[in-house]
Amino acid sequence: MRTLALPVAPGRRLLVERRLLVVAALLTVLVLCSAFAALCFGNGWDHPADVWSALFGGGPIQISVTQWRMPRVLAAVVFGAGLGVAGAIFQNLTRNPLGSPDVIGLDAGAYTGVLVTLTVIGATGEGAVMAGALAGGLAAAALIQLLAWGRSFSGLRLIVIGIAVGAVLAAVNSWLVLRAELDVAIAATFWNAGSLAGLDWVDIDTPVTLIVVLLAAVALIARPMHQLAFGDDLARSTGVAMRPVQLVLVAIGVMLTATVTAVAGPIVFIALAAPQIGRRLVGAAGVPLLPAALTGALLLCGSDLVAQGIFAPVALPVGVVTTAVGGLYLLWLLFKEVR
Repeated sequence: MRTLALPVAPGRRLLVERRLLVVAALLTVLVLCSAFAALCFGNGWDHPADVWSALFGGGPIQISVTQWRMPRVLAAVVFGAGLGVAGAIFQNLTRNPLGSPDVIGLDAGAYTGVLVTLTVIGATGEGAVMAGALAGGLAAAALIQLLAWGRSFSGLRLIVIGIAVGAVLAAVNSWLVLRAELDVAIAATFWNAGSLAGLDWVDIDTPVTLIVVLLAAVALIARPMHQLAFGDDLARSTGVAMRPVQLVLVAIGVMLTATVTAVAGPIVFIALAAPQIGRRLVGAAGVPLLPAALTGALLLCGSDLVAQGIFAPVALPVGVVTTAVGGLYLLWLLFKEVR
């Protein structure tokens, strides 16, 4: 496969596959087009020229575009990228296309943390909810690792145990909702569907910043992650400290998932589908991070646009659309694996 040498420092060059650059460029263009289309959609479709003017400080719909729609669109792009990278992390660690946070129960764990924060502790602030989601996700990950890690790492064992833990946590979540006060239960049930509606700049500034920092952090350890994906023996022979790298990657993946869950609720199947779609587009042996991030951003932004427009003026939670799309993808993936 042809590669290009990109200068990154004096005397140092980075070898990048040409197909990866082309696919990344195309996905970036599609993400930008999808985001701009989402900015054009409010109560109806606004003319692209008016939206373009609003972006640069003029026009009659400036407030609608910059204060109401832009936070939602930015959240869709950044949250989708975060979920795509979280899925890529766990699929590389488990070496299995079914290894994603929503399949192995981390979404359910983060949701449990939020419900405990809302219904048991009674805290409703943004910081408390985010802390609850992070605590729940990390606790679920720790439990799954404790049950799955034996003398050697097995991705399949982790997935099976994660599915079981997720099922138990789903039952706990249902119990927490049933025992909550009516208004809290209604809000929690709607929030569980996964929605980007009503987000403003105050809601997303901290989560977006945290996700960007986490994406930068995982980019720094991308190389040992890909070495782990090709087997324990290869990782050891190249000097990778397996257990510390695995723990750091799991922590980053959980924090990415929990941050999105704390703000928008559990948005399923983006983390499952985006890494594999990105991998197939670039023809990579492992699961590369950049295509996973861009594909996740495109899937979530496009799904949110569909959720707003398919039954307009009634808007669906974006999680309904991602569940439908992800279900079809999962059926295709299972059929392909069976064959």
